[in-house]
Amino acid sequence: MRLRGIPQVFRFLLLLVIAGLAGCASKAPAPEKVAPVYQPEQSKEWERQGRQAYEAGDHKMALEAWHQAVAADPANVRVRNNLALLLKEQERFEEAAEMLEAGLKVTPKVAELHYNLAVISEIYLLDLDKALEHYQQYQSLAGEEGSQVAGWIADLERRLE
Repeated sequence: MRLRGIPQVFRFLLLLVIAGLAGCASKAPAPEKVAPVYQPEQSKEWERQGRQAYEAGDHKMALEAWHQAVAADPANVRVRNNLALLLKEQERFEEAAEMLEAGLKVTPKVAELHYNLAVISEIYLLDLDKALEHYQQYQSLAGEEGSQVAGWIADLERRLE
């Protein structure tokens, strides 16, 4: 690039300013870490919208609404469970199991989450060790010693020997 009619000193200063601006433009500040904002009331509204969409047969909208509900309130067990069951219906078994596991990290004493994770692990993921662990957790939390689950536990123990 040739700048005619501009003295050599000004050309040098102009190039120096341009180089400085180019260097500043390439150094974007690191994004700030923002703590998640929990909104249980908003979560309830998204839960309601998801239920309506599900009942109307709009499973895509139900998934979106329930994902929003979980993001707004990670401890909303009912939504996590519904979302996991819908993912299971769509044969998205790994995602369903991950949703239940994430729920158990937040609320580890919810028997229903253990039960559904055990069923998905045993039947769809063929992870018998995980299934046994969660059936046992379910049984312990639900207090159903003589239940059908007890038979499933005994069967899994035999299969894992």
